[in-house]
Amino acid sequence: GHTWEWIEDLGEDIALEMVYVPSGEFLMGSPNDEPGRYDWESPQHRVTVSQFYMGRYPITQEQWRVVAAFPRVNSDLDPDPSHFKGDKRPVERVSWYDAVEFCERLSRETGRAYRLPTEAEWEYACRAGTTTPYHFGETITKDLASYGRSEEEGTTPVDHYGIANAFGLSDMHGNVYEWCQDHWHGTYEGAPNDGSAWLTEDEKASRVRRGGSWSYGADYCRSA
Repeated sequence: GHTWEWIEDLGEDIALEMVYVPSGEFLMGSPNDEPGRYDWESPQHRVTVSQFYMGRYPITQEQWRVVAAFPRVNSDLDPDPSHFKGDKRPVERVSWYDAVEFCERLSRETGRAYRLPTEAEWEYACRAGTTTPYHFGETITKDLASYGRSEEEGTTPVDHYGIANAFGLSDMHGNVYEWCQDHWHGTYEGAPNDGSAWLTEDEKASRVRRGGSWSYGADYCRSA
């Protein structure tokens, strides 16, 4: 594997691979001339991110099932919520609160602090030093990622394409949307530049999800 990796043994011969993401600085958002961009990806702004670990793949259904059997922290978890069944397929149909509960159970069980990434951390991790629309370059194809797929096809198993970015992370583009800590804001005006989560007073405000998914078009899968 990669030089910097942490493997969490969840039991039942199921592991959670965590990849080390070094600290650094990047330009968050998209330039005005990027094809397929949306206004809410503006203004571009420099963000400095501290080091952290991130899951090598989206959480799989077997990983979810094991953690859903750990003792409850704040809420119940459905051990098998996914529509497209498969141990190695990503878990889907989980709310932001479900994802937070998953992290809290994992933290309590392992004694390590697991949490959702902030939106800035997510984009920094996805880009892995690139400034192109996708971490593999200007364009995306169906040989590289899971997007624009039919209901019959659905999601792909997490290691399906055998492709990782420079940090060693896979499936950042497409397959399933990924929850971030932040509340949704219409633009980046006033966004923090230290990699922290951008929250509002309203706990019930919408949360950010990133990366596009199996059913969405390529535009939604871009790093920005």
